[in-house]
Amino acid sequence: MLKTFSITAILEGVSYLLLFGLGMPLKYLADMPEPNIYIGYAHGFLFIAYVALAALLTLERKWGFKMFAILFIASLLPFGTFYIDKKYLKPMLAVE
Repeated sequence: MLKTFSITAILEGVSYLLLFGLGMPLKYLADMPEPNIYIGYAHGFLFIAYVALAALLTLERKWGFKMFAILFIASLLPFGTFYIDKKYLKPMLAVE
């Protein structure tokens, strides 16, 4: 499940950047709301998947609330999930 979470973290980060780096400027500067709808749906799905997997992994690995809080806060920050993947997930995957 750790590999799945790692992939979800990267995809969630990419969708976040696409939403705010591409979707919002197209919506408000170019008056093109359509791409924002689809990017928003994808981001919403990936965000929910990321948080659900973070909760499951926290319980499965007995990480504690502090680690879950770190994972959750990272999902709200640009590039946060990339940081989590590099700092926490990749080293764990290398050991497994």
